[in-house]
Amino acid sequence: MRRLLVTGFGPFPRVPDNPSAQLAKGLAADPRWRRRGVDAQALVLDTAYSSVADALLPAIRAFSPDAVLMLGVAARRRRVTPEFRALNRASRLYPDVSGAVAAGSLRLEKDAPLVRRTHAPVSLMVDRLRARGLAAAVSRDAGRYLCNAAYFAALGESERGRSFACAFVHVPLPGKGRPLTNRRSGARTPSRVSHLDIFDCATLLLCSIVDIPGNSATLTRIPRRRRLH
Repeated sequence: MRRLLVTGFGPFPRVPDNPSAQLAKGLAADPRWRRRGVDAQALVLDTAYSSVADALLPAIRAFSPDAVLMLGVAARRRRVTPEFRALNRASRLYPDVSGAVAAGSLRLEKDAPLVRRTHAPVSLMVDRLRARGLAAAVSRDAGRYLCNAAYFAALGESERGRSFACAFVHVPLPGKGRPLTNRRSGARTPSRVSHLDIFDCATLLLCSIVDIPGNSATLTRIPRRRRLH
């Protein structure tokens, strides 16, 4: 039986109700996983820098997942955005839920690379999201807050020989933007994203396991830079 770990975040300053928590729980509880021979578990992390070392990495090591799908909210975006990479950086401008900020060096890991990239098929995820009528785009910038920090740590854990597939998907706040159809693309600005919208992303992630770390890179088209709204 394959194992899928789905993570989300709890509340943080200015976002008292984080939709990624309910998305993670709903996705892991979807009965289709059991029918497909997948053990799916949800983990809701405190939006605190300490939760990466205290909760995320221990959960990955204990559960030994084949795939980790991470979910977070991007309050300023109007599209669902699978993240192509995580950066070894943080900002001291945004305290976490405990009031802590990133370390003074502004680097998450002193001896780690500046960038870690996923082998997951993020472009195919975007295609599936758009097929469901959602506005979606690949992102190159996971931010400088907990989402990026957790993603960077999870990708690093995968690189250290555990060989699980890992991807991060940002969703907008419920009701963010205009819930109208885009005249050019035909996609609607997501007023609310459900776990049903994300199910295909998780399925693609599990299907990419056989290609990691070898041929999986062929599944991911390097995205062009584009402005995120």
